[in-house]
Order: sequence, then C-alpha cells, then structure tokens
Amino acid sequence: MIRVADIWPIEAPENYKLHFARWNQQNQPLEVWARDKREWQGWQEYRPARDDFNRPFIFSLIQFYHEPDIWLFGGVFRVLARHADRYEVELTAEGKGFLGRLKLRSAYRERATRVKLENHYPGFEVQEILREPYSGRSFPGFEDIDLSFEELETLVRNARPDWQAALSSVKGVYLISDTATGKRYIGSAFGNQGIWSRWRDYAASGHGGNVELRAIVSDPTLDYCRKSFRFALLETRPAPTPDEVILAREAFWKHILFTRGEQGLNRN
Repeated sequence: MIRVADIWPIEAPENYKLHFARWNQQNQPLEVWARDKREWQGWQEYRPARDDFNRPFIFSLIQFYHEPDIWLFGGVFRVLARHADRYEVELTAEGKGFLGRLKLRSAYRERATRVKLENHYPGFEVQEILREPYSGRSFPGFEDIDLSFEELETLVRNARPDWQAALSSVKGVYLISDTATGKRYIGSAFGNQGIWSRWRDYAASGHGGNVELRAIVSDPTLDYCRKSFRFALLETRPAPTPDEVILAREAFWKHILFTRGEQGLNRN
C-alpha cells in the first residue's frame, strides 16, 4: 500500500480545506470535470450559508462513482476572495502532474463535503495513476452499455477513441429511457459512422431531431436530459448490414416494448 503522503508531501495541510465532491442530486462531478473545466471550477466557487472554504487553499477530490471508495484528484485551488454568495478561486499549479490522473482510496461517507485536509490526508491510499487525464470510462463492450446522458456527453465531447471506434463500426437499435416519466424511445442508426454519429447528435441537442423528444427538451442547457435520459444498445449489426434489416429490427423492438403512442415516445 502506498500513501499519497509518500509521493506528494504537503507540509502544511492545515492551510487547505478538502472538498469531497459528490453527486449533488443533479450532476456527477466526474462528468462535470471531464466535459467542462470552467463548470468544474464553479463547484469550488459555490458558497453555501456557511463559510466552508475558510482557508487559503482547496484540495479537491472527485467521486469516481464507477468504483466504490475511489476519488480522482481535481486540483488545488487558491481562494482569492470570499463574497456573501460565492467564492473567487483560481486553479494553482500544485499537483499539476496528478490532475485528473491520481486516484485515491478513501472510505469517506460522512455528510459534510468540505472538511479539514489534515484529518484525512495521512490516510489517503494511492489506488493508481492514470496514464492520461480522465476523459470518460473505457468502452465496456456492446452488451454492457448503460449510459446516462451526462456520461454520453462526456464521451462525445472528448471524442473518447475506444468508444468512437467501436460505435462507429456498427449499425443497430438503441433505447432512450426517460427516468422521470418512465417512457422510452426506440431508435436505429445506420450510415457511415453508425451508432456513434447518431448518439453524437443527441449529445449536442438532447433530442437528436426526434419530434417527441424535442417536445420534452425545451431547455437549451440540457439539464433535463442530464437528470433523466439514459442510453442503451438493444442490438448491433455489422456495418455492411442492409439498412432495411436495421429498420425491421427497430420496428420489432418498438412492438415488444410498447413505445408507440401514449405508452412511449415513438410516433410510428
């Protein structure tokens, strides 16, 4: 076992507040960090009623929600100013080589997310150091795809090579579930870039041009999509498969999953 103190000595941890960034009932901070660094900085600038970030620096960790008790290093921020409703912060160069790469183990489950670094730093165990900063999880195989919209957005924005290569190589039928209403949409993808091209459209607009989904996605911030949409593959076929075969399979899935009319989000 290697402690983080063995590879990264911090002389005065009492100058840092530790931020255990976790799901805030709306967003996963891991996906926020991977898709938009300015938005991630906003997580450090948010100020609740109490002055939690009352020290010069913030040591930020991001819940690596795919793996229990694992946290990704999200940077050391300097607190420039404290206002009644927000903080002003800037990312420092401290720990730059570990940014988005250092994964730590900690079984922290307390309610407070902004605590004293010195109470936790000595016990942090190094889980691994990624070769490159996190840009989305590795492709799990076609049979194990279950993505939130937020995670899909991360993969598309970062053009994650393993996902792009795999999903561009196949045609297929997919399922979009609206977890807020329980309704589902069945779609199909074919063409030169297969599933990847179609899902890239959804990541950009939230609705991909579909009439029923367009009626739901009225917020240009895509907040509803991030809270409610999930994507899965029902079946894939090799790229040379005729398009009419894919369309027939799409019709089959619409029929057995009752996604037409009031029961679902398909119009035909």
